[in-house]
Amino acid sequence: MSEGDIDAGAPFSDAARARLAMAYEACELSDLARAAVPIGERELRRDGTPGTPGAPGAALARAAQVLLAARRLLDAAVVFERTRGATWDAVGSATGTSAHTARKRFAQAETRFRQALHSPESPGAMGVTDPATVPGATTAPDHLTWWRSHLIRHPLEAALDLDDWVLRHKEGDDDLGAAPVSGAVSGRYGTAARNVVRDRRRGRP
Repeated sequence: MSEGDIDAGAPFSDAARARLAMAYEACELSDLARAAVPIGERELRRDGTPGTPGAPGAALARAAQVLLAARRLLDAAVVFERTRGATWDAVGSATGTSAHTARKRFAQAETRFRQALHSPESPGAMGVTDPATVPGATTAPDHLTWWRSHLIRHPLEAALDLDDWVLRHKEGDDDLGAAPVSGAVSGRYGTAARNVVRDRRRGRP
């Protein structure tokens, strides 16, 4: 097994890549939601009165970021389920809409995902739908667009990044193992492939 094989993502199915994309959107949503929990001194004083005036609408802007991230997660979840064979009827049922509405809302996300598999360098790689053409759709920040391209080019490395995130944030006695993400998607190469990428990260030949 060569690094070239791993970089090409040989063992990764479309469903595995789609699930990785969904995992990252969940990670991003979690980080954004957690950042909205602490209450700063500029927001409220200790006695509960309004704090020092800051940028108007800052709390609302943070909440809007969380909402947009949640919509991106929903897009990614639909794409994943579609790679597993879900019909538009099933998608509509799960999202509380008709099959027609579900297809209109999410089909472009699926199309972009499949196009990205063949053109990982494209600006919209793994991106969600264009909000100008589909009501309720969302665009992604630049760093998310970069990450989606990274996922296509180096899916195992992206999975290892997500392993690190999960293990940093695990709580209590959750037995997640050493590879809670990559262990499920690395296919037939398994542990050997993960070790090759980890060694490369550490600068080992």
